[in-house]
Amino acid sequence: MDPLLLARLQFATTTSIHFLFVLVTLGLVTVLVYLQTAWMITKKPVYERLTRFWGTLYLINYVLGIATGLVMEFQFGLNWSGLSHYAGNVFGAPLAMETLVAFFLESTFLGMWIFGWHRLRRGVHLALLWGVAITAYASAFWVMVANSFLQHPVGYEMRDGIAHLTDFGALLRNQSFGMAFGHVTFAALTVGGFLVAGISAWHLIRRTADYGLFRKSLRIGVVTASIGTVMVTGFGFAQFGYLGAIQPTKFGDEYDKMAAATDFAARLGGSPADYLPPEWIGAPLGFMIIIGNLLGLVVFLLPLFFRDWIIRLRAPLYILLFAVPLPFVAAIFGWLFREVGRQPWVVYGLLKTSDAVSPVSGGTMLASFLGFTALLLTLAVTNWYLMARYAHTGAADPSLGRQHGSPVPDPEPRPEPVLAA
Repeated sequence: MDPLLLARLQFATTTSIHFLFVLVTLGLVTVLVYLQTAWMITKKPVYERLTRFWGTLYLINYVLGIATGLVMEFQFGLNWSGLSHYAGNVFGAPLAMETLVAFFLESTFLGMWIFGWHRLRRGVHLALLWGVAITAYASAFWVMVANSFLQHPVGYEMRDGIAHLTDFGALLRNQSFGMAFGHVTFAALTVGGFLVAGISAWHLIRRTADYGLFRKSLRIGVVTASIGTVMVTGFGFAQFGYLGAIQPTKFGDEYDKMAAATDFAARLGGSPADYLPPEWIGAPLGFMIIIGNLLGLVVFLLPLFFRDWIIRLRAPLYILLFAVPLPFVAAIFGWLFREVGRQPWVVYGLLKTSDAVSPVSGGTMLASFLGFTALLLTLAVTNWYLMARYAHTGAADPSLGRQHGSPVPDPEPRPEPVLAA
């Protein structure tokens, strides 16, 4: 079996699954910051209960997401030793920063936030959650800095066939970084908003006892999803302005693609076809744009969800419920276009994917692929099962932040049923 193909399949599987965890983490922590800040300012118990409910879902996703991240880190060393040898001096610097931020600062703040309920002053406790959110976005920041070097290598010089970092500021000013980072962060906001709105819609459809609670979180989710959708679309289209210049084989017109591929072939050998990405790479981009336009309809429906009679009808709620998977699918399509679109390069224009793979046998790579994929799928299924199970139980008495011996809050009265057309 081809070790390169197996290594690429493993990388695609690992990063795709981990990316979905990251999107939920960033999206939910943003909603949590708003909820706990609102609780701090207004002193309304509804915001405390919402913080505890959505905070528990956030923690489930965070814990299992960390495990998928560790699996992804392992595969870099096991499968892509050529990349580490060639560009580790550059690529490794922002990844080291990400590790310090995510595994030290973010986890420390989060642990103190979890166990600080009713032990710390409310302002200190809120500051810890802000710290969790800021370090979460900082972690995404450094990952995108590293990825942008692979897309458009800058700030380096070659010595004895190895790239060495010479200008750290150039990594931060990378043309491939700014808009892509904004695109990813607002994609996370879109995912978090639709997840909150969808789960809330499910409880409103079922007419659960916490009707008023989930009516409020539904509106928060819809507003968050609307902001995220508008901004992620803007940052996405903004990248079209420079992609053709820095990666002509991915996003240039037919003449630019062939000219760039011919230049690579003349310098490095082979035929121009060897330096062009797969012909199907435009399909994920097209599907992502279609899904983005569909999700954008929520922006036009936003005012309706602030009218109680609309919320009492089931049809709009089902729309939000069935829309939950769409931003996840769009994110995967966007990742495929960004990563597969630069093939056959792992560092665009410098290091080919075939030269970056580790020199191991096909059998070893197959065993690695099957083992890691089974582990990742187990973590993913466990995560979604636990989240779905907890979300289904409702917010009558969230375990996060519960004081020992405290009474379970009385549920709000159920609304009178309204016949839907």
